[in-house]
Amino acid sequence: MTTRSTSSVPDVGSQARGYALVLLAASLWATLGVIYYFLTDTYGMSPLAVAGLRAGLGGLILLIGLLALRRSWLRVNRRAVRVILLYGVFGIGLFYAVYINAILSVGVAVAAVLLYTAPAWVAVLAWRFLGERLTRTHIVALLLTLAGSALVAQIYQPGLLRVNALGIVWGLLSGLSYGLWSIFNKVGVRHTNPWTLQCYGMLVGSAMLLLFQPLTPLTGALHSPGAILWLLLLALGPTVGASVAYAAGVRTVPVSVASLVATLEPALAALLAFLVLGQTLGLGQIAGGALIMLAVWLLRPRAPRAEER
Repeated sequence: MTTRSTSSVPDVGSQARGYALVLLAASLWATLGVIYYFLTDTYGMSPLAVAGLRAGLGGLILLIGLLALRRSWLRVNRRAVRVILLYGVFGIGLFYAVYINAILSVGVAVAAVLLYTAPAWVAVLAWRFLGERLTRTHIVALLLTLAGSALVAQIYQPGLLRVNALGIVWGLLSGLSYGLWSIFNKVGVRHTNPWTLQCYGMLVGSAMLLLFQPLTPLTGALHSPGAILWLLLLALGPTVGASVAYAAGVRTVPVSVASLVATLEPALAALLAFLVLGQTLGLGQIAGGALIMLAVWLLRPRAPRAEER
């Protein structure tokens, strides 16, 4: 009989803490829609301004942390600079911009569900640009995602589909840009530290989003203590806090488990949208969300099967 070394296996307490941290990250991400609504509806801030300030404050928080704790991580080489610029523009700027527009167009619950089309987008992008294989499982997941997206978009009600068409496009683009966020993260960490990538990427994305914002309405909104409080909550909670919690959680929880726990985000977002904003999903949309979540589950990290090698 053999015995297994306990030094290399996280204890139950560590695993429980890791699970709780991943759950915390999903819960923090789920608050995005409600905070966006307060900042745009109550304080009159434009969607792009909110997205830009979210990225900028998040980047500044990380920059202060790195200056205080890991100043050497702020040095990057030329190759890393190119990746950071692309990540900031597409993985942060584009992603933040289209997701807030999706939330404000079709509601928190629908936008959160469509966001999770990202794993299917990632599978296709990784096959096309990173040389990863597109297996039968990927194809089934892609078909489930397409069917689920059609149900969430309420394709069975053409009138509503026409009214919400732009919002559905924003939602699908948020899934695509979230996929780009994942791809650039995978490429970026080959050239620099993950925290450095996030810090500089957020600052680049913020600069892109705020560059074309008129200053008068922006500074006017920032004179309100309430707006500043919500912006700080946005930066500390679903922007930096969720990233730190998730990164800490996956130290003791398998990534396959963490990725599945994170898919609680759309369910939690829908619950918050119902409790705070009175938004609901129809039965067809719930069924569509279930298909998308099933696709996410199929694409979870796991050992390759013989027929997929």
